Amino acid sequence: MNALDELTFDNRFARLGDVLSTHILPQPLDAPRLVVASDAALALLDLDAAQAELPLFAEIFGGHKLWADAEPRAMVYSGHQFGHYNPQLGDGRGLLLGEVYNDAGEHWDLHLKGAGQTPYSRGADGRAVLRSSIREFLASEALHALGIPSTRAACVIGSDTPVWREKQERGATVLRLSPSHVRFGSFEFFYYTRQPEAQKTLADHVLNAHYPECLEQPQPFLAMFRTIVERNAELIAKWQAYGFCHGVMNTDNMSILGITFDFGPFAFLDDFDANFICNHSDHEGRYAFSNQVPIAHWNLSALAQALTPLIEVDGLREALALFLPLYQAHYQDLMRRRLGFVSAQEDDLALVERLLTLMQHGGVDYNLFFRRLGEQPAEQALQKLRDDFIDLAGFDQWGQDYLARIANEDNTERTARMNGVNPLYVLRNYLAQKAIDRAEEGDYEEVRRLHRVLTRPFEQQGGMEAYAQRPPEWGKHLEISCSS
Repeated sequence: MNALDELTFDNRFARLGDVLSTHILPQPLDAPRLVVASDAALALLDLDAAQAELPLFAEIFGGHKLWADAEPRAMVYSGHQFGHYNPQLGDGRGLLLGEVYNDAGEHWDLHLKGAGQTPYSRGADGRAVLRSSIREFLASEALHALGIPSTRAACVIGSDTPVWREKQERGATVLRLSPSHVRFGSFEFFYYTRQPEAQKTLADHVLNAHYPECLEQPQPFLAMFRTIVERNAELIAKWQAYGFCHGVMNTDNMSILGITFDFGPFAFLDDFDANFICNHSDHEGRYAFSNQVPIAHWNLSALAQALTPLIEVDGLREALALFLPLYQAHYQDLMRRRLGFVSAQEDDLALVERLLTLMQHGGVDYNLFFRRLGEQPAEQALQKLRDDFIDLAGFDQWGQDYLARIANEDNTERTARMNGVNPLYVLRNYLAQKAIDRAEEGDYEEVRRLHRVLTRPFEQQGGMEAYAQRPPEWGKHLEISCSS
């Protein structure tokens, strides 16, 4: 493991020049202090967990100091926000501090969110507040632990810096890690501003740095786009299978790597509701849970449009046509595993859809249902779960069909198999809010405890029963906005 001042930088994106980003330094926070850190994320930078406790750690990620080899850049991009094109966005409160090259030969962007004003702040203060920083930290690491591709979060730094939102709050930063912070909107910006040379520079960078296997194909850019489609199909399938709602699926919030990116309002489903909207600013429900699949396809179409100077339209259309069948294949595979099936049968999706309809009408806790279904022999589990449903006759029929479905399968390792894919602990909004309330009073222990629990979501953890319960009624209706 390296010391904090021994990181090796290889700033490939900065070398692309000022057309793609602007050099600017972070603005210091007052009295920066560590709120929480992820040992696993820090290990990606070859940093020992003890480094986070050093005063230098809070000083660097609170904007006071910087490595000599870092080249902080605010990235320019545009994007479709709630379906409407916004011609210039960009890193308005975040900075790509630099790219660390670790001992495993991997590049990791160090992106500091809440670092202050940039040329792209559009009159805003460039800050993030403690509550949103904690939420992004917890979500990034929780999704990773579930096996859902995501940016990583290394730490949250709190401060005494006052920040005004609906009320006065305290400024904070979250350090997020990713192999790239290029977005769909990065390509859209250079397409709509008619800068083909800059777009080609960006495309070459993404191709060489992140999709080198596509260089061997007859049409490398088309192969890259096809892979982006494939990755997003798998990502959205995992969101849907685990009940994750992103909340703001604008094209500027979609990663070119097909990972969960730019957390604003988000939520995991408590009671199953296909029409659930986690962003209270989303008045028309554009990004409702049930819309995430078509919106992902729409966003990929927007990216395809931006890539037309580089790729023939017919090839883009053929690649886009892969999205839905790939999504369906991944989703069905995940749901089969969640139900404990070891084989695939033609009627499995219909069985899943019947179950979700029964859940919708009964207000059934989505993730706990699957966990409880696997913790006991199937007949006993079904009898116990029956009380959660309103349509008892419908659930009884579903249960009979489920038992018939698994009757000829190997059920000897059923519990272990199902517990391995069905989390006991998920990041519920009310749990995050309780941790945030404590943190805003200066007590960070609950944030750290919740983080530790969520890093092992599939394992029963002694003394942590409170984190595996259904939420109270007040906890199901928290309003989360874009304000951060």
